[in-house]
Amino acid sequence: MTGALLSFSASAVAVRALSKYLTTFEILSIRSGFGLMVLLILIAASADLRKELAFKRMGLHLARNSIHFVGTFLWTLAVTLLPFAIVFSLEFTMPAWVALLAIPMLGERMTRSRAGSIVLGFLGVLVIVRPGLASFQPAALLVLAAALAFAVSLIQTKMLTATVSTFAIIFWMNAMQLPMALAGSDPWFLSKLDAGAVIPAVALGAAGLTSHFCLTNAFRAGDATVVVPIDFLRIPLIATVGWLFYGESVDIFVFAGAALIICGVLWNLRAESKRPPTGLGPEKAAIADA
Repeated sequence: MTGALLSFSASAVAVRALSKYLTTFEILSIRSGFGLMVLLILIAASADLRKELAFKRMGLHLARNSIHFVGTFLWTLAVTLLPFAIVFSLEFTMPAWVALLAIPMLGERMTRSRAGSIVLGFLGVLVIVRPGLASFQPAALLVLAAALAFAVSLIQTKMLTATVSTFAIIFWMNAMQLPMALAGSDPWFLSKLDAGAVIPAVALGAAGLTSHFCLTNAFRAGDATVVVPIDFLRIPLIATVGWLFYGESVDIFVFAGAALIICGVLWNLRAESKRPPTGLGPEKAAIADA
């Protein structure tokens, strides 16, 4: 989880650095291009991995990756417009969206803890964005929309995991999202980069893979009730990074709202951990999400 925390934070810092040179589409082209290059190398070196890339459920792959691309685009854009702490805090509304959407999409039932996590999640959002006040930042809506898109793609990931391997999910994600990103990019966008942009570009591509590699191994080593709460350390970590390197102020309302969101997620995790296992839960499906 230490590796995952550092990787997610490095992604945000790399995006902020690359935004001086590239558009959002071009930043995502680097992320997907680097990931696809590494995955192709692994495929060339392993016959077992090549066997996993059968053309199964390609329609669902395309739907999942299109929605996930929209979420990643909105998240990346938000990182260039908002303080890091606000972006990461609002991103944690995703578990509430998953609980809400799982009812119509997966046929799951609403429980008291799931309803409570949704209510606390949206109360936390109201505390952070404070709509109607002078401090309201419209760009915060980008993060909320991104969290909703990530939640939909997460549920679709859960559907895919019934018949498709994690490696195949990640491979087709990069393979499908690279053309989407290139479609909105300048064909010669790499010429915009100078020596100072090389490190952020490599960091973004590497973090896109290492974050989910580390998260996957964390879920294999421990229960979701242990792993997910550790992920909440991203909020104070990225707030510290924003304060030290970008002069971003630490807003007490951001931490108050984040606390409400986290309390809701922890409540639901605690309740879900006491239920008999019925398959892969949303939190564990997240290991395949990129």
